[in-house]
Amino acid sequence: MDLPLNALRAFAVSARHLNFARAADELHLSPTAVSQHVKNLEARYGVRLFHRLPRGLALTDEGRAILPAVAASFDRLAESLQQLKDGRPRETLTLGVVATYAVGWLLPRLAQFQAACPHVDLRLQTHNNRVDLAAEGLDAAIRFGDGHWHGAQAVPLLLAPLAPLCAPALAARLKQPQDLMDVPLLRSYRVDEWDQWCAVAGVPVPPLRGMVFDSSLALAEAAALGVGVALLPTVLFQRDLAQGRLVRPFDVEVSVGRYWLTRLASRPPSPALACFEAWLTGDGPADAPQAV
Repeated sequence: MDLPLNALRAFAVSARHLNFARAADELHLSPTAVSQHVKNLEARYGVRLFHRLPRGLALTDEGRAILPAVAASFDRLAESLQQLKDGRPRETLTLGVVATYAVGWLLPRLAQFQAACPHVDLRLQTHNNRVDLAAEGLDAAIRFGDGHWHGAQAVPLLLAPLAPLCAPALAARLKQPQDLMDVPLLRSYRVDEWDQWCAVAGVPVPPLRGMVFDSSLALAEAAALGVGVALLPTVLFQRDLAQGRLVRPFDVEVSVGRYWLTRLASRPPSPALACFEAWLTGDGPADAPQAV
């Protein structure tokens, strides 16, 4: 079927502006030529697409009905032509990311990733470290732990030792680690983190009771609001520390794991994932940030 592409383009642009003159400016045509294209389209299919008003246009029911398909088709065509110009097809990478890592490390660097891998469209799904690569249809996932997940290949990324963080007013009461006995300690679902930190600090483990969080972001927000002291990966909360929302009262820190890029061992990495991994680990372009 011979499609009247020029007329359809004139219709789509006119529908966006609801004005033939403004559409003509975008299309580098005269308003008369744009109007004629639309009239030819209406005559060809025997419908009216616009109501001609004294100060512009209004879509008819028929015009509203076909506009989404026409506009989407031109968008897809423009995208395909851009891929042809770029010399390689675009690829989609669906990535699960621990929310703390996403906000604290990845999002501030997304512009650098786009520059390093311009052909990759990244789709981010945040999680709280519990993720099923196969069931969730993920190409890869960034998660925190020891690097041992059944059926997964893991590439080491960011070291993220934990240290106590809290609001400034609460920090003023903490002169030495023993002072933690007198303040609320906020906990994550990893139950032994405070035990490990206290062992490194050489102090008894304070009574652990009260709130438990499944997200370090929520844990940090509670700490910033003065609810208690949280053990957090300081490297991912530099913005809060710089702004003074969170304070680190003690230098003692403990390492209980690191962040890893994981994928199914049974599935070879796609070109998009290979590009992302090379950028993430610093093996890509020279200006790519180092993740370790």
